[in-house]
Amino acid sequence: MMTRDARKLSPEALEEIRRRAVAAVESGASQSDVARLLGVSRKTVGAWVRAFRRSGEDSFRARTRGRRPGEQLALSTRQQEWTIRAITRGTPDSHGLRAQLWSRQAVSDLVHREFQVLLSPATVGQYLARWGLIDEALLKDMMRTRIATVLPQWRATNAEPQWWIPEGKVAWIIWIRPHTPPPGHSAHKRNLMNGFRNHFGDVNVLQAISHRGVVLFHAQLGPFDAHQAGRFMIRLGHQLNAPLNAIVCHWPTEHSAILKEWSAPHEHRIALHPSTG
Repeated sequence: MMTRDARKLSPEALEEIRRRAVAAVESGASQSDVARLLGVSRKTVGAWVRAFRRSGEDSFRARTRGRRPGEQLALSTRQQEWTIRAITRGTPDSHGLRAQLWSRQAVSDLVHREFQVLLSPATVGQYLARWGLIDEALLKDMMRTRIATVLPQWRATNAEPQWWIPEGKVAWIIWIRPHTPPPGHSAHKRNLMNGFRNHFGDVNVLQAISHRGVVLFHAQLGPFDAHQAGRFMIRLGHQLNAPLNAIVCHWPTEHSAILKEWSAPHEHRIALHPSTG
């Protein structure tokens, strides 16, 4: 994998990648292996680890910018509902946007085009979390824990595993159902401001986080079939603009057969590694 300059990352992304790297090294992974998984240099990982051991949590702190002129902090309930329905009804390109999968920026572009409201990526992230469409905390936790499970395979063989694409980018993937209606909720109680977990139906979301902390996702009503899950993987590789090493961290057991169809390097240069234990 090509080494990338961590200095080009946003402060938020840099803070998160530092946390992932340090957590992996502190749990026993080698700095070289962590650097390779996260796409940075071994020297950079070493500097982060030394800073953490010297300064603790303060070494992770990233400077946060102030609000840009014209940014709004709130969408109306009607605007929020429209945005959620648009996201669950199709990919960004089906709505005339350039992106193939949803991201903070793609949602921001959609909202700005439709409502002339400019939201920062950070504010979009707060809305997506409030709506339940993405769970960045779960994604990041899965990434940290799965680094420790993937790396021992390399150390045991002293080489990258056969399923690994050396020049590919890494993404950690989960499939969740954030809006599963809780027991006892009746239809007349459905409304957006309740958190709308029982408002939009059986929403399923495929989420991915790249080694650089970029979150991409696709949402729809009802479970994904093999074709839809495959299209998500292909679109993910296209949006990351590289062959894909996909580490699957959470997947419904009743749909595990889908993973078997993608268990070997694919014609679209996708290497799938189930790591759901």
